[in-house]
Amino acid sequence: MHNITKDDSQLHQTQNDFLRDWLPFKGQYLALLMDMEAPPLDRACSVLQCDKEGIYRCDDCFMQPLFCTSCCREQHVRHPLHRVHQWVGQFFDDSSLRLAGMEVNLGHGGSPCPNAHLADDSSKNDDPWEDVEDSNRPAHLRTPEDFNYITVVDTTGVHFWNITYCNCPDAGAIHFQLLGAQLFSASITNPRTVFTFRVLDDFLRDNVECGTSAMNYFSKLRRITSSAFPHLVVDRYRELMRVARQWRLLKTLKWNGYGIGDGSPGQGELALFCPACPQPGINVPVEPGNDFTHWKYTRTIVMDGNFKAEHMHCSSPEDDVYLMDGLAFMVTRPRYKEFLALTEYPAERSDCNNHRAVNRVNADRHRLEATGIGGCACARHGCFYPHAMVDFQKGERQVNMDYALAHALQHKMDGIRRVITFYDVNCQYSKHLARRLSDNDFISLPSEIDIIPGIGAWHIHGHRQECLVRFGPSFISGAGRVDGEIMETLWSSLNVISPSARGMSAAHRQELLDYQMNDSNFLKMIRMSGLYVTCPGCTDFRNIGRSLQRKFQVTLKTLADSNAAFDKLDAGVPVDEREKWLQGERDAITGRKTDPKAMDIFEIQMERAPTVKVLELDLLAQQSGQQHRMHGSVSWIAEGLRIEEAQTALRLKVKQLGPQATEAMRLTVARKREGLECDISRFNADAVTFMGDAMDVDGDPSTYLEWSDDDSTTGNADDRPEADGQNNIHIIADDIGEHNSPIIGRLNAMGLSPLVDKEIQLRIGQANDALHELRLSLVDKALLFRTEVRHSKSQATTTRAWAKVTSVQNNVNRHARIYRRARRQLIALGAKPDIISRYQSLSPIDLKATSAVADPNSRGQRNSTLAWFWSMDIPRDTEVDNWMSEFYRVHWLRAKAMKERCMEEVELLVSECEWTGNFFTRRSTQFRRKGQSASEEGLGGAAAYFERQATLYSRLAEDAVECLHRMMAKLSEM
Repeated sequence: MHNITKDDSQLHQTQNDFLRDWLPFKGQYLALLMDMEAPPLDRACSVLQCDKEGIYRCDDCFMQPLFCTSCCREQHVRHPLHRVHQWVGQFFDDSSLRLAGMEVNLGHGGSPCPNAHLADDSSKNDDPWEDVEDSNRPAHLRTPEDFNYITVVDTTGVHFWNITYCNCPDAGAIHFQLLGAQLFSASITNPRTVFTFRVLDDFLRDNVECGTSAMNYFSKLRRITSSAFPHLVVDRYRELMRVARQWRLLKTLKWNGYGIGDGSPGQGELALFCPACPQPGINVPVEPGNDFTHWKYTRTIVMDGNFKAEHMHCSSPEDDVYLMDGLAFMVTRPRYKEFLALTEYPAERSDCNNHRAVNRVNADRHRLEATGIGGCACARHGCFYPHAMVDFQKGERQVNMDYALAHALQHKMDGIRRVITFYDVNCQYSKHLARRLSDNDFISLPSEIDIIPGIGAWHIHGHRQECLVRFGPSFISGAGRVDGEIMETLWSSLNVISPSARGMSAAHRQELLDYQMNDSNFLKMIRMSGLYVTCPGCTDFRNIGRSLQRKFQVTLKTLADSNAAFDKLDAGVPVDEREKWLQGERDAITGRKTDPKAMDIFEIQMERAPTVKVLELDLLAQQSGQQHRMHGSVSWIAEGLRIEEAQTALRLKVKQLGPQATEAMRLTVARKREGLECDISRFNADAVTFMGDAMDVDGDPSTYLEWSDDDSTTGNADDRPEADGQNNIHIIADDIGEHNSPIIGRLNAMGLSPLVDKEIQLRIGQANDALHELRLSLVDKALLFRTEVRHSKSQATTTRAWAKVTSVQNNVNRHARIYRRARRQLIALGAKPDIISRYQSLSPIDLKATSAVADPNSRGQRNSTLAWFWSMDIPRDTEVDNWMSEFYRVHWLRAKAMKERCMEEVELLVSECEWTGNFFTRRSTQFRRKGQSASEEGLGGAAAYFERQATLYSRLAEDAVECLHRMMAKLSEM
């Protein structure tokens, strides 16, 4: 025996290394392939003791043996679906076993039925199946002339069989005889086409894994049958679609244990669900020791819509035959239609940001029966909820999602008291959810369940700022480390089959979607607790797929990091302050049940000065009563401020790049500069509308376009960037000094004083915004010094820490420049002295992140004071240090929330691993009981199948137990 050993070099070869090893043998491989096209020189039959000349070569038998005609028939009695080629003197031509004279007999182990002569000839079809001229077809593709044949569709292609059925008195109907031979007939009466079980299984696998449509799959079978003439192979595409629907139903019933008189399945009972979600009475024992009000028994539901799963109107929907309506994931169609017809909701408009899902509800598409689908899945593990998927008619409306959520809340929820829902637009959707469903005749919410709304971690950043703390998963107690976005990944697999389902009948599409979602849940289920393989040469374990074990390992690391971060913040907090913050947190968590605004405690609770947007809105409201010439002036000035800020950002970007910038970087800057030039040109063109002749004030408008700084005496060179060839924006006055007073006077004399007043107001807002961002950046910089720079113990951590500091410093520089320009313009526009005194000059010392910012109570800061702008947004009688204290409080609360979510995640993962084992054990017990019942009734096949399923779930349960032991061992080491 040749021993195969692998050295270390072989174990670590790359794909390219393997290709390089093979390339020297390419010619020999090709020569051998060519040799296989001809028979051996002696052309002897490969069957021993046969001295005949070989004619037929079987491509499906191992080593492609050569047979004489009689031996070919005898050797393939048990392999009638093999494809053979016939030697025609110069080459092997396509042929078939039927042309070799083989007949298939059913009922007697392959031997002819002794009562075959008594067969009723009425079972034979006197008409040709295909109304096609066969004379030009290759012999193996021609329809048999005697018509006593069936068409067999298999993974090896399309075959014609001469077949003889059993005609004994106890023989079943023809379609049952075919079924016993693992052939599924396309019709009940006088079947003429059959599909092998393996081709149906193969098609379903291709469909769920690759999204292969029935048309494409049968096209592949035609090419397997004849690579040169696939278009001449008989077409059984429609039969494949119909039989595949029946096969899906039978397989699903079998998987769920139906088949020995258990009756018909009920609503959603043909769907698999998540083994790790808490289900009292299923994977969580209902016993006195289990308190289902505990947070760990919280169900998490994610809701979403998918607009790629469209469906066109059917030509004859009244004739549709439903095989699984409401039995799996899609809701029961008639009742859902009735609900939609009798339920009216008012028009929905989001008062948050412009959410596409909410504001698209009126996007009617007349050619589509459904514009998409939506529904629910468990947010932690990504398993679809049974009977909780619905079709959309006019976009993603609340009426659709209400129906889906109400049914999800009914699935295995006995005893559950708390549910967290994640939805892209939950800030809008959750507002009146209880009121909408309170008096509905079709659906309702369980009265004993508290529903906590949340928004996914990715979508939350498209909302208003306050939505982050009100609905973000990091601030929901008991949620663990969940992102609420898992349904986006589920749609990707479902979208693979969505295009092929677009033109199907409603029933066929429903069955296809149900099967795909069931397969998705099955894969989640078997990978839940993790299957382990060892790497050659290593001792650690790798997890196959996403499992609880992998999440557990990641969470432990995150928990260690969050603990360290929180401990750093918590170390210097006074006891009384900490207690006050904790009480505020408890009140917020309790109050969010009735009002999400209670969670605003996780945001800065300081009164802010009016922003540019607020002041612009006020000015727009006042503009309605002014003369026509001034209409649009507020927006024009605001646009000028925006261009100014874009100029400042671009100047800083150019300076940061320096002379070492790449061509791509320079091209990006050039494009931005070109865009700004266009904006400036449009702005100056619009200026004539509002300023008229005033544009010629002081001769050349370019005199207003020079860069200068109000704080020129500070000596801060960073505030006087080099010229970059870019025009500056020109609004009304753009220079500082005594000579601007005549300009303002002339503008007032020309009736443009309202324009001056508006710019003053908007400049105040601009200054307020810049100072606010300065405070945020300086706090971040100070905390970075305290928590990261000071504690860096290696070159890598030091480099990363200073990179963060540099990024924050760039923000400081940008907002400082914006503020200085705003202040300079306020002076130039003749703002009142009290305004100028309020908005003081920024000095370099004001922009330093001192210890007074990072920790007002630290040693040596007793007599330290913060810069003047730290008290800009709070009442005069408030202590200056409160601003910093507020920031510190928010940092502390958020760090604590992160730590608690990680701690919850660890506890949840341990519990979920235990629940998963309980779920599999229960399924194993159920199937074993069914097997015993089947055995007692003499149903040997059902008993064997149920025992096989019981063993499968027992193995999964053992794996879950092993996973739990690993988790507990890891925790004991901490």
